[in-house]
Amino acid sequence: MKIEVWSDFGCPFCYIGKRRLERALESFSHRDEIELVYRSFELDPGAPKDTESSIHELLAVKYGLSLEQAQESNRNVAQQAQTEGLTYNFDTIIPTNTFDAHRLAHYAGEQGKAKEMTERLFRAYFTDSLHIGDWDTLIRLAEEVGLDGAAVREVLEQNTFADAVREDENEARRLGIRGVPFFVLRGKYAVSGAQPLEIFQGALLRAWEDLS
Repeated sequence: MKIEVWSDFGCPFCYIGKRRLERALESFSHRDEIELVYRSFELDPGAPKDTESSIHELLAVKYGLSLEQAQESNRNVAQQAQTEGLTYNFDTIIPTNTFDAHRLAHYAGEQGKAKEMTERLFRAYFTDSLHIGDWDTLIRLAEEVGLDGAAVREVLEQNTFADAVREDENEARRLGIRGVPFFVLRGKYAVSGAQPLEIFQGALLRAWEDLS
C-alpha cells in the first residue's frame, strides 16, 4: 500500500506529522507492506537562500504578530515536538530556501536513501541549526547517509531533479493541497496536518481494509 507524504523541510508540523505517522506504522500489522513516498512542497518558494532575519522575525512578519507572540508560538510548537521525541531549537534555526534540499531528497530516493535523507534534513534544520540551503552542508549531510558527495555536487550544480520537485508541487495543486504535511493513502484517503496518533492509526486501518 502506497502512502505519499507532501512536506517541506522548513515546516515544523511536517516533522511532527512524519514522526506520528512512523509511530502509527510501528503498531500497524501490515507495516512491511507499506511503500512510503516523500513528495516535495515549498511553503515559501520565494524564500531567499540567505537572510539576516530569525525564524521568529519571519513568523511575526508573515502573520502580523509581535516578536514576543511569534516566540511564544514557536515555544508551543517546540513543546509539541518534544512530546514526539524531537528537539526544536527555534532560536538558532537558519531560515533558507528549501528547493535544493528537495532536489537532494529526490536524488536520495533514486539511490534508495529517501527515508534516511529526509530524516537527516529535518533534523539538520530543526535540531542541529544547519544551513540546508548551502550546498556544502547538503553534500555533507548526503555523505552522512551514505551518498557520494561528488555525485551530489553534480546534481546540485546541474539543477538535476528540479523538474521532479515541480511535478510534486503541481500534483499537490491538482489535489487541492494548500498546506503541509499532507498524507495520501492509496491515492484515496487523506490526512491533513500533524494529526494525533489515533487519526493516523485509523486512516491506516481504513485504507488497508478497503484493499480487501
